[in-house]
Amino acid sequence: TVKMASANLKYLSLGVLVFQTTSLVLTMRYSRTLQGDGPRYLASSAVVVAELLKILTCVGLVFKEHSFSGRALSSVLRQEILHKPIETLKLAIPSGIYTLQNNLLYAALSNLDAATYQVTYQLKILTTALFSVSMLGRRLGVYQWLSLLILMAGVAFVQWPTDSPSDPQKEQLTAGSQFVGLVAVLVACCSSGFAGVYFEKILKETKQSVWVRNIQLGMFGLVFGLFGMFAYDGARVQEHGMFQGYNMLTWIVVALQALGGLVIAAVIKYADNILKGFATSLSIILSTFISYFLLEDFEPTSVFFMGAALVIAATFLYGYEGKPVANPSRA
Repeated sequence: TVKMASANLKYLSLGVLVFQTTSLVLTMRYSRTLQGDGPRYLASSAVVVAELLKILTCVGLVFKEHSFSGRALSSVLRQEILHKPIETLKLAIPSGIYTLQNNLLYAALSNLDAATYQVTYQLKILTTALFSVSMLGRRLGVYQWLSLLILMAGVAFVQWPTDSPSDPQKEQLTAGSQFVGLVAVLVACCSSGFAGVYFEKILKETKQSVWVRNIQLGMFGLVFGLFGMFAYDGARVQEHGMFQGYNMLTWIVVALQALGGLVIAAVIKYADNILKGFATSLSIILSTFISYFLLEDFEPTSVFFMGAALVIAATFLYGYEGKPVANPSRA
């Protein structure tokens, strides 16, 4: 019975991971390309609302951990946040980087189709691995170094330019748009790798609850997000308001972005590396099919499929638990 329950939790985790990673990318892409009446919602505003929703969710989880006691919740937040200013300030760096990353993802999906974005964004495995080696002293085995090389080759194939006869002006705009999207994804991969490893290092050095840490992250993220929103979209916010262009789809995107990371953090302990590889692979395949058949913004080529196959293979290989290496590589 215990084994069956464990297996069920693993497959439930797989389903949640696939649903979250696929639905966020597709809904975000659709919401940024949907033609509607009035102004489109501001990506900077969506990032701010997502941070606020994440803070409220984490406060609710801490409240639940302390038996729904308002006094205990107040005491914990005071002790862990106000009375430990140095520990709290340490999270300003990853929080600022995460805020930048979230804005970049909107920029990327405004300029790239969901399938290309999904495959290219797997470069965060490479950046995370390199930062883990340099910042945490982690050692990578032969299979992991090999998988990183395959990953880079796969992403290069996916980004390989294709010749398609079309209007030259439209083609030029598309090329420029794809370049902006590619740069946004690459910077997001670097920021994701650094911020994730930095956050992991902080978690290992202290014994604070992960939910309290996420509240601290969210507080700084909210401040950085508001600053960015008024710096880049201040005139439009004053003219049409912060919630201009919001509809049901926008709120779904915001909820997926805010709660997705928390859901993954909660289920990741039930999903081993092989299942996480399955989740990534299924998400790429689903994004490709939906981009082609429903969003109709993607024309797959044999080069793309070759690159996607290499990325999927690299994902599995990176999580493969091989035999210990006698002299593992270390940067």
